[in-house]
Amino acid sequence: MYAVIRSYTGASELIDEMMAKRDDVERVMMGVPGYRAYYAVHTGDGLTAVSICDDKAGADASTRAAAEWVKENLPGTSLGTPTVAEGDVFLTL
Repeated sequence: MYAVIRSYTGASELIDEMMAKRDDVERVMMGVPGYRAYYAVHTGDGLTAVSICDDKAGADASTRAAAEWVKENLPGTSLGTPTVAEGDVFLTL
């Protein structure tokens, strides 16, 4: 498995939009090849999103899909580029 973690600051508009369009977010993420799980965490003024996929190719597709969804659903919003951490999952409990 492979995980990618995207952290956004000042993301209240993004959080609101994701909550309002939960079904749309679910459809997009479930369409990612090798999708396993997706978590969105409200971190005060920010958002951390965790995507779990079978491999790096799926995680890369997840990142592209997330960026495209944000671009389509929050045009003109100055969200900024997220901080991204990613790698192989080596332990699950």
